[in-house]
Amino acid sequence: MRIARFTTGEDPQFGIVTGEVDQFGQPAEDSVVVALAGDPFYVGLKVLEQEHRLADVRLLSPIIPRSKIVGIGRNYAAHAAEMGTDVPEEPLMFLKPNTTVIGPGDPIFYPPQSSNVHYEGELAVVIGRICRDVPPEQATDVIFGYTVANDVTARDLQRKDVQFTRGKGFDSFCPLGPWIETDLDPQAFADGRQVQTFLNGDVVQDGSTADMIFDVPSLVAYVSSVMTLLPGDVILTGTPEGVGPMQVGDEVEVSIAGIGSLTNKVAQR
Repeated sequence: MRIARFTTGEDPQFGIVTGEVDQFGQPAEDSVVVALAGDPFYVGLKVLEQEHRLADVRLLSPIIPRSKIVGIGRNYAAHAAEMGTDVPEEPLMFLKPNTTVIGPGDPIFYPPQSSNVHYEGELAVVIGRICRDVPPEQATDVIFGYTVANDVTARDLQRKDVQFTRGKGFDSFCPLGPWIETDLDPQAFADGRQVQTFLNGDVVQDGSTADMIFDVPSLVAYVSSVMTLLPGDVILTGTPEGVGPMQVGDEVEVSIAGIGSLTNKVAQR
């Protein structure tokens, strides 16, 4: 099931995207959005007798975390190598404020403080209920679904500051979308789910969730052993190798098989 957040020009609503999808999670042209009553994270899936053609609505970020976005650094060995760092012995956590979140088609703003802003395509886990100290074997019980993320990073500021807050915390530095896929197991197959990033149409990242050092259940267990997770919280699971700079005017698309694609352009702040 694909849970979207959308607008027809009025207040944002949640809805279920229906219709056939291809192998990459792209919807058919005749897909529709069936509106939901209220917030499904708190009132459940209450379907309204109201639907719109998907082509006639504007998709928003499928979730604005009320609490936090937890990022995981260097969770792919090849990415750690390209950054000149070692693979961590345990998950490397950092936080992004919820003001970093934007949706499909929204601009990523290039801050004047930086001259080296990078894309980082990755799988995002959306938490469905309040939880703490979740055993790995029970992680799926607290996961609402999965979406596509771009963990935008001002690489020069990250290196300058040593810690990640400023380099990853600018407004617009966490595009999410196009929707939340609730019926997905990112590691159901031996080769995982393909994660690709395209810069102006060219493939710059091509990895798989099978290459994660710490898998999704391990990450949920680890993060929840440190902090309580709330409905709508997001865990970014790390990025494959191939990260690199974006410039003003560039278009970045992150695609995850089984979910869909998230596209944003870079604009001057």
